[in-house]
Amino acid sequence: MSATKEPQYQGMVEQERDRGLESFGLMTSYAWNDDPKRLTFTLSRYKFVAKLLSGRKNVLEIGCADAFGTRIVRQEVPKLTATDFDPVFIEDVKKRMNPRWEFDAFVHDMLSGPVPGSYDAAYALDVLEHIDPAKEHIFLTNMVKSLSAHGIAILGMPSLESQVYASPNSKAGHVNCKSLPDFRAVMENYFHTVLMFSMNDEVVHTGYHKMAQYLFAVCCDQKR
Repeated sequence: MSATKEPQYQGMVEQERDRGLESFGLMTSYAWNDDPKRLTFTLSRYKFVAKLLSGRKNVLEIGCADAFGTRIVRQEVPKLTATDFDPVFIEDVKKRMNPRWEFDAFVHDMLSGPVPGSYDAAYALDVLEHIDPAKEHIFLTNMVKSLSAHGIAILGMPSLESQVYASPNSKAGHVNCKSLPDFRAVMENYFHTVLMFSMNDEVVHTGYHKMAQYLFAVCCDQKR
């Protein structure tokens, strides 16, 4: 086995020998090859969610895709469940599961009904923009039904204003992007309190929303 010149790094060589190198997921590997900087934006969104939900006991991710960023949230919460409607992604997630950061993962389509159980927080990043506007109410209603009475929901999506700069691949799936006021108005149908944030690249802020690339809605106090 090779030895590193600085001994504090030897553990990295030993870990590679014992369990191999960590691998990207399907979506993350594609992004790393296509546009590497995009990963910094994605992981920053997960860190924002992780810090807001830190200490929550039982957290649900809706639309996890390859769940590469899910581990960042798992680092802050004791129990996490990740779901996606596409079996291809869930198969990939399970294949790469690391016992140190283990979480539940299974196929679920939120348009078909709530996720079984009760969660004290749920989040969905880059999901709502893929939901047909005609089915948006079904999706959001079932998301809320998956939450406990005092559960928090966090949703993130590209802004409507950003779509002129979006790649053809992104535009193909983005059928429901919103401006910040419209996003807030939709979420206020389901929650009494909706806090809105803007994001540009890795920076979350409360600046002028029409210049934002990405939007967050942090929702609590459900309307039941």
